[in-house]
Amino acid sequence: MMWRIALLILTLCLSSPAQAEVPRVLVMGDSLMAINRLFGSSVAQSLSKQVGNPVQDNSALGARYFFSLPLLDIAGMDIRSQFNGGPWDYVVMNGGGNDLLFGCGCGKCTLTLNRLISWDGMKGTIPNFVAKLRATGARVIYTGYLRTPGLISPVESCGPLGDEMDRRLALMASRDQGITFMPMSDLVTRDGDRSYHGLDLIHPSVKGSQAIAARIAAVITK
Repeated sequence: MMWRIALLILTLCLSSPAQAEVPRVLVMGDSLMAINRLFGSSVAQSLSKQVGNPVQDNSALGARYFFSLPLLDIAGMDIRSQFNGGPWDYVVMNGGGNDLLFGCGCGKCTLTLNRLISWDGMKGTIPNFVAKLRATGARVIYTGYLRTPGLISPVESCGPLGDEMDRRLALMASRDQGITFMPMSDLVTRDGDRSYHGLDLIHPSVKGSQAIAARIAAVITK
């Protein structure tokens, strides 16, 4: 009798595959993440379709870390305020580009860059904030920024500074297996292909947002 019960339990287990756990994903950051939301094709919306489950999107156009006027750091404009506790399995985020572009024009930005992240990737606003996110148990995917397609762009001068920030972010991620740095500098080649960019040659097009999301989805679903 007991062997029949055991056989029945085994049969039920084999015939009813366990339901895969759905990862809880939060997206934060600036316009790289938020753009194309009106078309249903922001990075978060595209990521949701690619991983097959809802994704919470708290990103905001113009978001940054530092503000000269205190009142501007409200309503999600401060990237750190976009984190709502969770629990989250993954926090996908970017940030720092607006601080470099609007804070110092991507020119003499050494002080601003060091405030964001030190040369060795260990100190600064970004590593400190990412450490707080990791303390909640979430894995962090931090993305870089697109580069221009070799055409005149308002952010053409930001390339070298972006490369240095990417180097520092990669160092930060190398010290913690729960952090993935995902550069976007190689997503667009400098051959004049503007299909990954919007008309302003700064923000991603729908195609660009979907391509960014595809890279993130590959990490989450692997």
